[in-house]
Order: sequence, then structure tokens, then C-alpha cells
Amino acid sequence: MSRRLVNLTLDTLEDLPRPCRGCVFWELDPVSAERACATGDPGLEKEAWVSQTLLEWGSCGKLAYVDGMPAGFVMFAPPAYVPRSMAFPTSPVSADAALLMTAHVVPAFAGGGLGRMLVQGVARDLTKRGIKAIEAFGDAKFGEEGEGCVAPVDFFLSVGFKTVRPHPRYPRLRLELRTALSWKSDVEYALEKLLGSMSPETLLRPVRPVTATSTSDS
Repeated sequence: MSRRLVNLTLDTLEDLPRPCRGCVFWELDPVSAERACATGDPGLEKEAWVSQTLLEWGSCGKLAYVDGMPAGFVMFAPPAYVPRSMAFPTSPVSADAALLMTAHVVPAFAGGGLGRMLVQGVARDLTKRGIKAIEAFGDAKFGEEGEGCVAPVDFFLSVGFKTVRPHPRYPRLRLELRTALSWKSDVEYALEKLLGSMSPETLLRPVRPVTATSTSDS
């Protein structure tokens, strides 16, 4: 089974699940979003937001494919690009963080580590831009009421986020990017050992210089 991570672009935007493709919950403020859904074309609004963010800031989403099929996605941006980011009781997002707006894994592919793979793809991308952390608003009552545009708290906790501002419904969570990147290297090393793609020599710990010095002194 092959897994692939790609950037969100105007082309790959069409691979989002249909409800998400036309959702502007994050991209517009609450009043504008309601107006767009009632009288406008939210799909066009979302496309315009992605286009503007790509031009002005760069990559703002990742999609995961399993055997060529869209299996999950995340979207992210600086809070200044996300009007909804100010509408939560635990707002605002910290000044040194980007906002992980939403995350979704297709149910048929749930439980296979795609969520962590997507978040770490974001971490790798943002680290190159000098950003220190990702923050997110989680839904503690996901599936019980309201829209599903805010990912469940349990998802964020499962991929390494920590609660920084508690709330009974919408806590704000944070993931330090160095944590995500170090976890990724540890897991890749373990997987390479498991799959036998590393030679026996590379699995051995290198001899430390201090050992060589001690030997020559004795």
C-alpha cells in the first residue's frame, strides 16, 4: 500500500471531500460565511481564499493519498489569514504559531497513522519558514452537535498537541514543531529497522571520539 503526501493547490483542491470543498467556515468570518452559503457560491469563495493564500504566503494545506485515492487532508495558515480564528472563546492564537484550521481522515483509512503523517508534513513545511509551533481549536463535543468543521480534541491529543487554554467545548491546543520533527525521525528510524532497509553496519551506534581517545591514552 503506497502513501503519498502532496501540497494543497487549486488542482488538488478538487480532491477534498465534497462537503469540505464547499465549506468556508474557516476562510470567512461568521457573518460572511453565512451570507456566502445563503446567497453566494462558497466553493468559489474557498478557491479564492486558497489562491490568495498560496500567492501571498505559500503552501496552506496537505493531502494524503493511499494507493492514489484521497485519504485525508489538513489546512493551515497564519491566524491573520483565518477570520474565524478570532471567533472562539479561547482565541487568539499565539503570535509565534500558525493555525491548523482543520484536519480530516476519510473513515475507511482511519487508524493507519495518516493524521500524524499529515501533521508532521505541516511541521516540516512550517519549520522551513521559521515558525515555532502549530496551534488548533479542538471540539470536545465533536459529533454531538453543530458542524464538523472543527476537528475533535482527541485527534489533536493523539498526534502530540497539548492543551494550552482549556474550555469545555473549544480548548486551544499547541504542538511545538521540534517535538513533531524529532518524533518523525525516531519513527522513521524504527520503521527502517523493521523493514530491513538499513544495513547492519548503519544500525550499530558509531564509536564516540572519546572512546578512541581513552584507548590511545591507556
